[in-house]
Amino acid sequence: MTATMTTYTTILVQRDAPIATITMNQPERRNALTTPLMRELTDAFKTLGREKDIQAIILAGNGPAFSAGHDLRELVGGNINAYREVFDVCTELMLTIQAIPQPVIAQVRRLATAAGCQLVATCDLAIASEEARFATPGVKIGLFCTTPMVALSRAIGRKRALQMLLTGQPVDAHTAADWGLVNTVVPDAELEEATRALAQSITTASPLTVALGKQAFYSQIDLDQPKAYAYAKEVMTMNAMAADAQEGMCAFLEKRSPTWTGQ
Repeated sequence: MTATMTTYTTILVQRDAPIATITMNQPERRNALTTPLMRELTDAFKTLGREKDIQAIILAGNGPAFSAGHDLRELVGGNINAYREVFDVCTELMLTIQAIPQPVIAQVRRLATAAGCQLVATCDLAIASEEARFATPGVKIGLFCTTPMVALSRAIGRKRALQMLLTGQPVDAHTAADWGLVNTVVPDAELEEATRALAQSITTASPLTVALGKQAFYSQIDLDQPKAYAYAKEVMTMNAMAADAQEGMCAFLEKRSPTWTGQ
């Protein structure tokens, strides 16, 4: 399929099925997560989530930062309703990324701070260039990174998350990989190729199976072990009955490539 581009005000969306790329396109503002940008990201993810020919989504940022987090200009001199709106919109974005059926891969070049770091932690997978840095520095300006904490603590665990949250100090890309915030670190020149290769490897699987697996992962991750197994065995039972599962198992036994139907 020929690549197509959709232009919003603050982001770019390129479809090159089976992969789509969303690029935050406010480089002069370091891709700050303004309310308009977050609304457009949410709309783009929801739209792509409904498109059957898209099997993986890459999230990138133009300019000198992946994302510098919330625009502090939206957080000065407001009232309680204004602040609630900002964090409601942010929460909807983060939940949308994990709710859509396609895996979302963060392609991180340079800086990801505060809610920008939250965005990386929220994505299903992440690849960073060697020059990338990650931080939750809100504590330094009197505004603790409480909403970023939700995604960060689930990605890297309590002690490491608290180190980032309480000190505000940045961690480099290799430390982020060691801690589990990103999957892989590559030279900057190889970032786009490596991210696309990861996305491409996902698209070889049945889209139905990937969607079921992603949903099941987030549903079970915070359950205690007996409840997680009770849930997982039911999902796997239903998965086994799907046409794609039967096709995949038969193809393996017959030593041939499977033909997916998404059913």
